Order: sequence, then structure tokens, then C-alpha cells
Amino acid sequence: MKIFNLTLQLNGFPLKEAKKTLSNIQKLDETEYENYLNSKQQDILKYHLSYNLFYKSFGQHIDLNNWNSVPVMTKHDLQQPLEDRLSNGFTTKTVYLNKTSGSSGNPFVFAKDKMCHALTWAEIQNRFSWYGIDFNSSLQARFYGIPLDKVGYYKERFKDKLSHRYRFSIFNLNDKSLETYLDTFKTKPFDYINGYTSAIVQFAKFLKDKNLILKNVCPTLKCCVVTSEMLFPDDKLLLERQFGIPVINEYGASELDLIAFQNPKDIWQINSDTLFVEILDKKNQPVENGQEGRVVITSLYNKAHPFIRYDLGDIGILSKTSTLQKPVLEKLVGRTNDMAILPSGTRAAGLTFYYITKAIIEDDGNVKEFIITQETKSIFKIDYVGKSKISEIKQQQIITEMKRYLEDGLNIYFEKHDTLKRSKSGKLKQFKSLVSQ
Repeated sequence: MKIFNLTLQLNGFPLKEAKKTLSNIQKLDETEYENYLNSKQQDILKYHLSYNLFYKSFGQHIDLNNWNSVPVMTKHDLQQPLEDRLSNGFTTKTVYLNKTSGSSGNPFVFAKDKMCHALTWAEIQNRFSWYGIDFNSSLQARFYGIPLDKVGYYKERFKDKLSHRYRFSIFNLNDKSLETYLDTFKTKPFDYINGYTSAIVQFAKFLKDKNLILKNVCPTLKCCVVTSEMLFPDDKLLLERQFGIPVINEYGASELDLIAFQNPKDIWQINSDTLFVEILDKKNQPVENGQEGRVVITSLYNKAHPFIRYDLGDIGILSKTSTLQKPVLEKLVGRTNDMAILPSGTRAAGLTFYYITKAIIEDDGNVKEFIITQETKSIFKIDYVGKSKISEIKQQQIITEMKRYLEDGLNIYFEKHDTLKRSKSGKLKQFKSLVSQ
């Protein structure tokens, strides 16, 4: 019995219809697709201008013949009561409701109409099927957070059971916990791993210390899908080496859909079926493929709530090989709010600090994970988990490299911990700035 599909259908999400719609989109040739995209852009724009009072006010100066006249929408624009943002004919009882994680610092409640949410799952199932994964039968090893209150906890556990998932809590990743995780892999026929990048990387480092390949321990494993946090190239190599299976980088947003998914040719293929993804400059104009800019996305099917030219808060680059029908995400650079303002007034991507530090302190296996906090324009703190303190030599190397890549006058100090504090969702934010942007 296809319990996962049946559960969606019983909850009013028309998955069969969504899968048929998705199949028809994917059969289009290039010319047909261009016509489809132009039509869907106009349809969703006109719909919300006609049936959504919030959007009618927001987009009052739109020229329907000029897509670039459509204003870019930010998370800040959506921080008002959901009832004020819903389209006519929809209520909180007739839509799918959820809340963004708040990792951008601007959480809000959002809605999807039921067909839109069904299309989200149709898209996700389609992408996972590239690797032989069926949500109705494939057993998932799930590395995610879990609510700590009793109601939320048991609700998630029940959903895990229906979704054929076994959840590993990621709030405590010490060796004792990871040893129990390894024991579970020895006894359960997992088909795939799915979860937050940082937690899965920690498990891989644990396996490396024990000189173990996970595929040898759990021969049923087919692939590993990491999501929600940056996957660095050296970490991907580590995962592939210690797991012995393909490692897939997923990029998504709960309020939208699956945005990009690495295909079997290792290409980060963007979802052009249900979304229109743009890379824009500071003036909200499209940049050429190969140049970095803000990731701005239009949900082509959400009638309950407008996400039209929605600035996700990420900075990315489309590959020069991209076409309208098959756009390729070359790289995610980071988040727009992950910028460091230095004493000179220069702005630098926060992940620059992370890259520099990572290259120096992780080569000997001492440091398991770390985060960097900018406390003032000139003071940076590095909190880390390690077997021993970072040596004075490595500390000086980091300070020297920071000055070389950035500027003089930066003060960096280090603090060792047994564990690092994660967000309520279980994510680990690699860089954060306490300096007002």
C-alpha cells in the first residue's frame, strides 16, 4: 500500500492530478516550454492582482507587458497577519499552513493552496526517483531536529512512521550518540540518508575516525541527500568516501518548493516546472548567467498566497550552460544577511571567514565543527568542538589569513565547547553577525 501518497490524498492534496500536471510540463519541447512559462507568469500575476488585496496594493504600479516592472517581494513585506495576505476564497482552514524556519531572521507564517502543495510533493518525488527512492517504500535515515515539547515530538514521530522514516536527533552529536546511530545502521535496511548537512558531516567524521565505510555496514544504502545548510566541496568528498554512496545537494524553501536538486550527472538542476528562478542585481535587474546576484523566485501555482519575484535572501550564480527550460545552479554563495561589515566599511561575505578558518583547522581531524560570530566590526569569535584546544600556531595562521584576505585590525579569539548550540530546528548557522546591517 502506498501509505505516503494515500495520506496526502486523504488530507485533500490532489497528488494524482499534480503528478499528471507535472508529467505534462516535463514533456514540453523548448518552444512549448517558453510559451508555457510566459503563460503561467501572466496567469499567476493577473490572478493575484485580481483576487488578492494585499498584492493588488503591493503591485499597483505593475506594467503587465514588462515583467521587470513587477516589484521584488522580501520576507519583511510578508511579516503581517496571514489573513491579510490570503487571496479571496481561501481561509486558514482550506490551505496548507506552515512557518518559515527563521534562519534569515525574518520568520513568517505562509500558505499554499492544496494543488500547489500537491505539486511540491510531486516534484520532490520525481527528483528522488532519479536515485531509485520511493517515499512509499524506501526507508529514510533522517538527520533532522525534532520538537522537544510532548505534542510536537509525538506528532513528528507519527509523521515519520507514515513517511517511512527513522529519525536521528541531531541536538547531541557526541561520540556516544553517534555510536548508537552506527548500531542502528547495522540493524535497519536504510535506503537513503536525508537531513541537515552539518549533522551528517559529523557522522561521516565519526566513521572516518573508526575507519568505516557506511555502505559496508548498511549494504542497502543507495544515496545521501543533504539540505538546508551549505555543502562545501571537501565535505562532499568526505561524505562520498565514508558513506560509499552518491551524495546529492538539495536546495529548497518550505514556502516555495524544491528549488534545485543535483541530478545523476552531478548537475544542480533547477526546478523550472513549478518555479521561475531569477538572479537579480541590486537594481532588481537580471544579471547575465555566470554572474552572482540575489536569488528571486516566482511560485507559478500558488493561488492562495503570492510569492511573485520573492527575494529568498540567498546569493547565487546560474551556470552559463543554463537554458530557460533547464536552468542550472552553478553555486550558492551565501545569504544576503550573512555579510560582515569591517572597520574600514568594507562588506565581506560571512562565509569568507568560514572558508579561511575551515581550510586551516580541520586538516588534522581535531576540530569537529565550528561557528564564527562577528561581535563588533573588528572582533570575531570562533566557537568550536574539538578533542583539544586549537594550537597557538593554527590560531596565528587564521589571524594572518584573515588579514591577508580581508584587512588589518581584526581581532579573533577562540572558545572550545563540548557541543555547539543549534537552532530550534536543529540547523547550525556557520556565520552570524551581531553588527547592525
